[in-house]
Amino acid sequence: MIYLLLSILSSSVIFVVFKLYTKFGINTLQAIIVNYYIACTVGFFGYIENFDISRVPSESWFPGTLFLGAMFIGVFYLAAITTQKSGLSVVSVATKMSVAIPVFFGIFLYNESTGIFKIIGIFLALISVYLTSIKKKDGISIKKKNLIFPLLVFLGSGIIDATIKFLETSYVAETDVGLFSSTIFAIAGIIGTGILLFQSITGGLKITLKNILGGVALGIPNYFSIYFLVMALRSPGFDSSSIFTMNNVGIVSISTLLGIAFFHERLIRKNWIGIGLAVLSIILVSQS
Repeated sequence: MIYLLLSILSSSVIFVVFKLYTKFGINTLQAIIVNYYIACTVGFFGYIENFDISRVPSESWFPGTLFLGAMFIGVFYLAAITTQKSGLSVVSVATKMSVAIPVFFGIFLYNESTGIFKIIGIFLALISVYLTSIKKKDGISIKKKNLIFPLLVFLGSGIIDATIKFLETSYVAETDVGLFSSTIFAIAGIIGTGILLFQSITGGLKITLKNILGGVALGIPNYFSIYFLVMALRSPGFDSSSIFTMNNVGIVSISTLLGIAFFHERLIRKNWIGIGLAVLSIILVSQS
């Protein structure tokens, strides 16, 4: 349980950093790419002992990290488009509702436990994510022509979580969790660097110190959000469908409370109902 709590806290800190990006005018793409290198460095030098980087391509989980690295960049790009066309609330809902995919994956592929309390808890969790993410009294509206973007964010985010579970279960040794996490970030960083190089050729690149510092601030909690999530998935006592549900709902709830505490965000009644349902869903899932 401690790893799950640490993953939730790390992911919630990411929310705070993203909010500060807007305040200080930081280029999100540049900071994201720097963040991947920082996250990779934290793992390589802080959580890996006596590693030989030349053996990474021969690891059985390496092809999976190539896929995940590309997905990290792709989902980020789609999330940016969704934010521009439909708003931040739509991105938040699409990202967090994607928990349904790894939950489905765990129950039907790994025959994880089900029960009335767990099913009700998961259902309440999905409702709580929606209610907590609404920032306007009129709810969330998406134009039909833009519906494809949040749908792709939903699928992409869910596939990332399900893939992490699959690789963690089938290929990643307990001693390789740090190396596995760092490799994902390294690949995402390399792909992102290719994007920056393309921007430099087209004349649309201007790297500044504040963008680099923004990436440093994001990279540290980002690494631990993945590292602790993988460790939580390996812990006895909870199956992956429970872990993913509690992780996503916990992130939404803590992030919302941090928004109130540090950014003076005002919540409407639906948000408070969502937080209440989130707490109830965690209790039901954890007790199932």
